[in-house]
Amino acid sequence: MEQVSVRRFESYFSGEAGRMLFRRSWVPPAPRRLAVLVHGYGEHSGRYDHVGAWFAARHCAVHAFDQRGHGRSDGVRCHVRRFGDFLDDLEQVLDRARAEHPELPCFLVGHSMGGLVVVSYALERRPELAGVVTTGAALSVGARFSALRILGFRALRAFAPRLTLASGLDPQGLSTNPDVVRAYCADPLVQTRMTLSLAVAFFDAARRSAARGDRITLPMLVLHGRDDPICPAWTSEAFAGAVPQGRFRIYDGMRHEIFNEPENEAVFRDVLSWVCEQDGGA
Repeated sequence: MEQVSVRRFESYFSGEAGRMLFRRSWVPPAPRRLAVLVHGYGEHSGRYDHVGAWFAARHCAVHAFDQRGHGRSDGVRCHVRRFGDFLDDLEQVLDRARAEHPELPCFLVGHSMGGLVVVSYALERRPELAGVVTTGAALSVGARFSALRILGFRALRAFAPRLTLASGLDPQGLSTNPDVVRAYCADPLVQTRMTLSLAVAFFDAARRSAARGDRITLPMLVLHGRDDPICPAWTSEAFAGAVPQGRFRIYDGMRHEIFNEPENEAVFRDVLSWVCEQDGGA
């Protein structure tokens, strides 16, 4: 592989109501395409440095940001009034990234809750993009939040929307690599609780989006680890099967964070191959 010098940038920008959102980017000298990464619940964009650097070294300008209430961005921790707040922030980041690279084909890449964000964005905002990629998409909240529990959360939210509850996420389900799990548990920017308002918004968005794959008009690559105990792989498979231009791939032996598995370069290459297929590049 030819050597490519990657420049890293970090900055803040003013979002809704003056809320400061943190963004970072990995930019090669002559990028051929643009990707905007959206992280998952409770984490932050800094956990994707190896992802951004790998793709940037292969001629992709990569931009990421900390979603509101996450990482180094402003906002009540792991809280939104409505799921559309996440879409509003993504739109602002996407607009800024595209303004910096107006000539490049643009892709969205979302992991877990970030996967749900990009799916919801594609469904509700109908953006003009070259394609969408999800990994371990949170198209189902699984057994952690049953419909009955959500019904109780919905009633309580009317009185205490910022009341927090444990997410129930088991870090052991993230990766087969114990170093990844240890780093996640020791990361001071990682959050393990969410507000009632986010829990209900999350549940509603997953239920609303999971059944609407046939309305996705963009090319879509849906990836999932077969051994993911956090977000069930079958929901991604079913969703991808309904997307007119959808493609699904499952990875044996991988858990929730396929970008953080020991064999992650195989996943990166699959994404790059698909992206090049969509934009006709190399």
